[in-house]
Amino acid sequence: MKQLSLIIDNKVGTLADISFILGKARINIESIATSLVGEKAVIMLVVKDEKRAREVLESNNYKVLVSDAFVVKMQDEPGELSKLSKMLAGNGVNIEAIHVLAREGGSTLLSLKVDKAAKAEKLLNGYLVREE
Repeated sequence: MKQLSLIIDNKVGTLADISFILGKARINIESIATSLVGEKAVIMLVVKDEKRAREVLESNNYKVLVSDAFVVKMQDEPGELSKLSKMLAGNGVNIEAIHVLAREGGSTLLSLKVDKAAKAEKLLNGYLVREE
């Protein structure tokens, strides 16, 4: 899975603009997370067609960073995230971004962006949700 990240000036209406641009292009946002860092807004998106989304956003003057992200499924219970993050940290893998995609039926789906993708993929094997 690919994650699109935009680092933009924090101003009123930017999210409305981005979602309008993607909606007009018939690109559905599968997952979104936002945060502020100083005067900048960070928007992380997951969409089905990341190449088209990138083209559409860049043609509207947004700088888009694309990175690999993993979708992991874990039990929705206290301490499960601790187990997963300690396992990665203990093997020298840093989690750079994480957000919840869905919670349902006693499970949680997370999107993880890490610094050492190949190593993380091996470590996360039992947790990974593979794209079809």
